[in-house]
Amino acid sequence: MKSFVAAAIAIGVMCSCASVASAQTKGDWVLGNYKAGYWFPGVIDSALGGKVTIRYDDGDKETVSLSDVRPYDWVIGMKVECNYKGAGDWYAGKITSLGGEKIGIAYDDGDKETTRTGRCRSR
Repeated sequence: MKSFVAAAIAIGVMCSCASVASAQTKGDWVLGNYKAGYWFPGVIDSALGGKVTIRYDDGDKETVSLSDVRPYDWVIGMKVECNYKGAGDWYAGKITSLGGEKIGIAYDDGDKETTRTGRCRSR
């Protein structure tokens, strides 16, 4: 009986975490599918009628359908592309550190930098 109760509690915790992870409400940090094909980090400013307005970490803002939004899921070791030194060219690399909007990148060509999430995107 104890193992059944423990399993039921574990399933309940997983389900409650899943619903939180998929929440798409004002203030959630999310990834928005900006310019089709790339996911950029931002915060939901408003949500209404199946659409959300995202204020991206780089300052841009747009309103998209919920299908173009997913929970922020970047983790250390994940592949991303970043605008190296903000010069306009995008290069592939892996996340080496995360702290709020600060992100450490080890580029595939050997360069490294600490930048802002607003200069990075994922596929």
